[in-house]
Amino acid sequence: MNESVQRALAQFRGLVKKIKLYQEAAGVLYWDMRTQAPRKGLEARSEVVGLLSGEMFRLSVSPEMGSLLEVLAAPEALEQLDDINRRLVEECKREYDRSNKIPPERYQEYVTLTTQSESVWEEAKEKADFALFRPYLERVVAFNLEFIDYWGYQGHKYNTLLDIYEPGMTVEKLDRVFGGLKERVVPLVAEIGQSPDQPDTSFLNRHYDEQKQLEFSRFILKEMGYDFEAGRIDKSVHPFATGLNPNDVRITTNFRENDFQFSLFSSMHEGGHALYEQNLSPDLAGTLLCDGASMGIHESQSRFWENMIGRSRPFWQRYYRDLQKLFPAELGAVSPEHFYRAINVVKPSLIRIEADEVTYNLHIMVRYELEKALFSGDLAVRDLPGAWNEKYRDYLGVEPSHDGEGVLQDVHWSGGSFGYFPSYALGNMYAAQIAHALRKAMPDLDDCLSRGELKPIKDWLTEHIYRYGKLQTPNEIIMRVTGEELNPRYLVEYFENKFRPIYGLA
Repeated sequence: MNESVQRALAQFRGLVKKIKLYQEAAGVLYWDMRTQAPRKGLEARSEVVGLLSGEMFRLSVSPEMGSLLEVLAAPEALEQLDDINRRLVEECKREYDRSNKIPPERYQEYVTLTTQSESVWEEAKEKADFALFRPYLERVVAFNLEFIDYWGYQGHKYNTLLDIYEPGMTVEKLDRVFGGLKERVVPLVAEIGQSPDQPDTSFLNRHYDEQKQLEFSRFILKEMGYDFEAGRIDKSVHPFATGLNPNDVRITTNFRENDFQFSLFSSMHEGGHALYEQNLSPDLAGTLLCDGASMGIHESQSRFWENMIGRSRPFWQRYYRDLQKLFPAELGAVSPEHFYRAINVVKPSLIRIEADEVTYNLHIMVRYELEKALFSGDLAVRDLPGAWNEKYRDYLGVEPSHDGEGVLQDVHWSGGSFGYFPSYALGNMYAAQIAHALRKAMPDLDDCLSRGELKPIKDWLTEHIYRYGKLQTPNEIIMRVTGEELNPRYLVEYFENKFRPIYGLA
C-alpha cells in the first residue's frame, strides 16, 4: 500500500469510528427513551438525539469525508485495500453520494421530528386517536418525499426507500414475489380455516405471572446463546433490539398476563436479532460494516429463531417440561402435543406482531400496498385509517374496531421507516431458504433440538451469516449459503409440510 493511500485510510478509519461512536451514543439515548425515561423528559431528549444524529450526518457528508473517499474510491486505491476496508469504502461512498444531497439542517430537523413523532405515536396508540398522530405523520411523509427528490429515483418513487433497507429491491420484484406467495398462501389459509380439526387454545389465555414469564424468557435466551454479559432484556411498549456494539446488544419485550406467548416469542424474535449483532466479526468493530447485511437478512434470523425453532415440535419436546414447572396450574394437564398445536394455530387476526406464521405475510402486504400508494400520490395520510380497514377486510376478513388496533398498531411510520415492512416478508423467505440449507448441513437438526443442543445451530449461523455483517450483500449471502437466489418456494413448502399435519389436511 503506497504512503498516500495508507495515510488517507488511517484518516478515513478515524472519521468512520467517530461516526460510529456518535451512533452508539444516540442508540443509548433512544433505548432509554423507549424503556425508562420519564415522559416529561422526552421532548428535550428528542432534541439531544436530533443533535447527535445531525452531527453524524454532517461528518458523513463533510468535505473531509468527500476528499478521503475521492482518494480511496479510486480504482488504483481500491486495489490496494483488503476486503474489509474495500467494502467499507464502497459502503461509505454509497451513503455519501446519497446523503450529500440532503442539507444537514433539514436532516437534523427530520430526526428531531421523528423522535417526537414516536412519542406522540405511543400516546395516540394508547388513546386510539389517529387525529393526534396525523399531523406528525403528514410531516414525516412530506420529508421522505422531499428526500426522494434529492436522491432521485428510477421507476416508482418507493424504489428509493426500498433500496435503503434491502439494496437492489424494487416494486417490480416485490410485486412478483408477493404475488406468487399470495397465490399459494391464501388457498392454504382457506383450507386450514375449513378443517374440522382445530386446535384448542383456551389454556394459552389463563393467568401467567409476569415475573415467571420473564424468568422463562431469560432461560430460553441463554439456551439460544444470548450473552447476558453483553446484553440485557427490558420492557417496552413495542419490543425491539438495539445493537450498540457486539459487546452491548439490548433487547426488549412486553408482557400480557393472559397470553404468555406474546413475551416469549417476542423475546425469541428480538433474541434472534441480538444473536446476529453479538456474533459479528471483531474485525468489523468500530466500522459501519458492524451491522446486519440488510433488514431482510436481519429479519430472517429473528423469524428463524422465533418460528422455525421456537414453534417447532422438537424444541418443545425438550423445553415444555421446564415451562410446565413454572406454570403447573396453567399447563400441568396440557399434553406437549396439544401445546404444540395451540402455539401454531392459524387464524386471521388484527395485530401483525401477534399473527401466526402463515397469515403474517398478508399483514405485510397490506402495509406494502399502503406505502406504495402514499408515495405514488394515490393515497393521502388522512385517508390511511379507512384504506387500512378496507384492506384488512379484503385480505384477512377482519376489521379493526378502533385505530389503536388498526393503523396505529406499528411504530415504524412514526420513525419514518417507509420501505422497512417488506423486509419482514423477505425475512420469512430468506429464513426458510437458509433453514433448508441448515438441514442439509445438519441432518440431525431435530434430534439436536429435542436434546436442547442449540449451540451447534448458533455456531453454524455465525460461521455462515452472522460474522460477515455488511461485508457481503444479501444476494451474495443467500447465494453462498444456499447456492441460489431468493426463492419463495421454500417458505411455501415449509408451510405445507408443517401445517397440513397439524390440521389433518391431506
